[in-house]
Amino acid sequence: MTIAEAAVDEAVAWLSTAGEEWSAARFKASGEEVTAADIEVESRVTRVLAARTPRIPVVGEESSAAGGPLPVRCWLLDPIDGTTNFARGAPMYAVSLAYVQGGVPLVGVVHAPALGRRWTTPGRPNDARPLAEDLGHAVVGVSGTGSARGDIRRFLDRVQDEAYRVRKQGSMALDLVGVAEGWLDACVCIAPQPWDVAAGVALCRERGRAVLGAGGAEFTFDSPVLVAGAPGVAQGLADLWGRG
Repeated sequence: MTIAEAAVDEAVAWLSTAGEEWSAARFKASGEEVTAADIEVESRVTRVLAARTPRIPVVGEESSAAGGPLPVRCWLLDPIDGTTNFARGAPMYAVSLAYVQGGVPLVGVVHAPALGRRWTTPGRPNDARPLAEDLGHAVVGVSGTGSARGDIRRFLDRVQDEAYRVRKQGSMALDLVGVAEGWLDACVCIAPQPWDVAAGVALCRERGRAVLGAGGAEFTFDSPVLVAGAPGVAQGLADLWGRG
């Protein structure tokens, strides 16, 4: 078992026994929801990582300021990606943990406790389903749309018009898992934070999926959008974003 998996195991074991009082949501200053479980999971995972890899800092959603520069190497943790789902008893949420070096996710673990599923690198890339090669036949997951207005709303309308189907699961990590596994042909993550997507990016790239940012370049954490899928579909989605 890897260090990353051992840390995630600590969180998942605790979540399996946590009572409903841990899922009561409140709003952060950013307008996003958070629960006591988010904070507890982050604490538990961080303790394991600090004990096992004391020289590698943990950058977690609930304890780190958005927008700051990342250390050269670090763990990136979203303790519960899909908090809104978790707080309402919906199953589409996940613990997402990645090891990142030089801005590149090298290790990823995504665990969905309510689904009883885990995805890791290294995984089984040859088992991934083939993806649609054109946007008109693609099922596209979309996330990060809660306050979409103006240009973003117009972009989403274009995706809706051109894709075969659009799905909104409420978790960037699980949208990226969907592309990695092939039950989504592509995904769009708007305004992704590094901890939202790092593990999923590692999973997608291991399976040969294109992961692009604004302008169609390889995705980096400073991009306002992430698109993933087969190369042609990912490029098509990046082009739609570029229309403004």
